[in-house]
Amino acid sequence: MSKIISIETFCGPVCIVRVRTDDGLEGYGQTAHSEGELTAQVLHRLVAQHYLGRDPINVVALADACARASYKIWGSLLFRALAGVDTALWDLLGKAAGRPVYELLGGKLRDRIPLYGSAMRRDTTPEEEVERLGGAVAEHGFGGVKIKIGERIGRDGEPYLGGRSTALIPALREALGDQLDLSADGNGAYSPGQAIRVGRLMEDHGYCHFEEPVAFWEHENTKQVADALDIPVAVGEQEFSVESMRRLINDRAVDIIQPDVCYLGGVSRAMQVAQLADLAGIPCIPHSSGRSLTAIFTAHLVTALPACTGRHEWTIEDVSRMRFYEPFPVAVDGHLELSERPGWGVDIDPDLLKSATHQISTLD
Repeated sequence: MSKIISIETFCGPVCIVRVRTDDGLEGYGQTAHSEGELTAQVLHRLVAQHYLGRDPINVVALADACARASYKIWGSLLFRALAGVDTALWDLLGKAAGRPVYELLGGKLRDRIPLYGSAMRRDTTPEEEVERLGGAVAEHGFGGVKIKIGERIGRDGEPYLGGRSTALIPALREALGDQLDLSADGNGAYSPGQAIRVGRLMEDHGYCHFEEPVAFWEHENTKQVADALDIPVAVGEQEFSVESMRRLINDRAVDIIQPDVCYLGGVSRAMQVAQLADLAGIPCIPHSSGRSLTAIFTAHLVTALPACTGRHEWTIEDVSRMRFYEPFPVAVDGHLELSERPGWGVDIDPDLLKSATHQISTLD
């Protein structure tokens, strides 16, 4: 039986986690991409104690035990930290078995992952955004694209008439034609009434999903919008509670569920959400807005799990600071294909580990 003897964090552009066992195995994971140094403190103080000395083969049980033991301090930072250890253990187990993680999750259900190009900016004009997205489609062959609309958690701050969003929604369809799947992300921009108005405008122009139309914690308002619109409503990226995700699914408050592997607490917990979605018959399209290791974790999840249908998110923004691992993934003909290398199938840049802020928790 293997035993976890050390958990390390390396904080640079993101917080990388390394787990080692007493028989020489090691695996790499990552916490959520923002607030890495603060998350590392939480990891070493509150999470590591529930893993040191344990057998890594029990990866799902360990995540559940850590969450239950930490019930007094549940919150986003706890589960961001848990994600770092959980994803490192999946890498370790894959390497120990000589198999990619997606095979440990159930096998290779999809040979290639279809992608949509995801724009992250709100400071562009409609004309600039149309040009940027058109260029991304031409370069990478995306079959769909997503725009940002409204003001993030904005309380209807952007005017409905004469605003950027109401100009961009029809302009994008006119410029890119009828063959592409178009969608939009409000990041909680609207009240229910305004979200319904914007959603109907999107319906008029053949958009395929509306992400976070209202503030994510307003579950009843989300359901109100989803019930009123024909366009599918997608929610879930901000949630750290599997139970909250279960309620969203069971209450039919969403048409698409969007767990983020590193916000939710790792692959073990994201897999549970995907299984709940599959049983409920709704698509699971995990959130993955950058190109850190979260994109790799998400790709393995999507490759293996039946509910992860449709196109998946792929940022069109500059990701040069995220090139801390190889091979670095790129979209080809609008798709991503994973290799058969063990674990996550990538190698961390040793220079990043040398230059990062290092902390370690050990069994001693």
